Amino acid sequence: MSLIVHKYGGTSMGSIERIQNVARRVAKWHAAGHQVVVVPSAMSGETNRLLGLAKELSPNPDGRELDMLAATGEQASSALLAMALQAQGVSARSYTGWQVPVRTDSAYTKARIRSIEDARIRADLDAGRVVIVTGFQGIDEQGHITTLGRGGSDTSAVAVAAALKAQECLIFTDVDGVYTTDPRVVPEARRMRVMSFEEMLEMASLGSKVLQIRAVEFAGKYRVPVRVLSSLTDPLIPLDEEMTSGTLITFEEDQKMESAVVSGIAFSRDEAKMTLLAVPDTPGVAYSILGPVAAANIDIDMIVQNQSVRGTTDFSFTVNRNDHHRTLELLKNQVAPSVGAQEVVADGEVCKVSIVGIGMRSHVGVASLMFRTLSEEGINIQMISTSEIKTSVVINDKYMELAVRALHKAFGLDQEASAIDEASA
Repeated sequence: MSLIVHKYGGTSMGSIERIQNVARRVAKWHAAGHQVVVVPSAMSGETNRLLGLAKELSPNPDGRELDMLAATGEQASSALLAMALQAQGVSARSYTGWQVPVRTDSAYTKARIRSIEDARIRADLDAGRVVIVTGFQGIDEQGHITTLGRGGSDTSAVAVAAALKAQECLIFTDVDGVYTTDPRVVPEARRMRVMSFEEMLEMASLGSKVLQIRAVEFAGKYRVPVRVLSSLTDPLIPLDEEMTSGTLITFEEDQKMESAVVSGIAFSRDEAKMTLLAVPDTPGVAYSILGPVAAANIDIDMIVQNQSVRGTTDFSFTVNRNDHHRTLELLKNQVAPSVGAQEVVADGEVCKVSIVGIGMRSHVGVASLMFRTLSEEGINIQMISTSEIKTSVVINDKYMELAVRALHKAFGLDQEASAIDEASA
């Protein structure tokens, strides 16, 4: 049989009963002859609890000590899962990231994986054990514990799967796959059976919360097939049924039929738009505006520079809504005076809506159908950004759900095949 990596999120590990269900599921795969490595998250809410304690002691805790603290959540859940498996008669052994070891750089609270040594894991697998490796953490060159940032257990699991050349990495979560859009917004949203890494990466970066972006990047780079499926189903569901459930994220060439033109609709409310009016249109002005913003560690998303009129231009970009006021103060007090902008305007009531699909590469009329659909709903587009497989627009936040529902219907995403050819004819 094959080597499979399982990853279980905080909700899946959220109670003793759920940990026992995870153990039953893992035991089922082990009994079928598979070698199984499990990467669990901390129990639901535990990391927040630990970080909350740190904040009570210090408003700005030391990064190294934060990582020492936060890493204990995954250590506890890994040991508990090993005990649960042993109680069912399954030989299991848990390891922390530093015991494997998972080697990282020294960027505390947001470390990046450099390498994973597989000898210890393989020895246990060859001995017939289930191996449990703490997610979210590793060790740097100085021997200090590091963590990978929120959502890092997904990245840990994919990295372990890559290091072990696993057949597949199964991401068990509280949803049963990746949907064409959020079913809470569009009840008719469909679960996708298969999608490409490129599509999943765009969906994750544009607002979909199913998978952490770095995990998708890692999976695509090292060609690790990833399946997203639910841990809340019966843990004793037949193995052949479970192996084909959820959403398989794989390589474009592995998809046996031509993909739908648009695979999904992603959206994000965490947006704010910043505009500098009447900026002198001179060489280097974009850097003069965005350089100080980047230096302040503020992430920039969409950028639009208008046509020059009488030597000046308007310059707009979006940032995360949490950085709205900090960016506005920086632009007003530092950037606008230095570049000679006439005025700074900010809008914290915008959102981003995006259509995504690898089929967009070979079809025309996709963007025009998107724009026509929004126009028919009376929704004004404030900014546009495109790539080969996505088109994003910034609109007023109050129209977000209307836009998502209208686009989902226009592109036929409630059906098995995209309606782009018929709808744009």
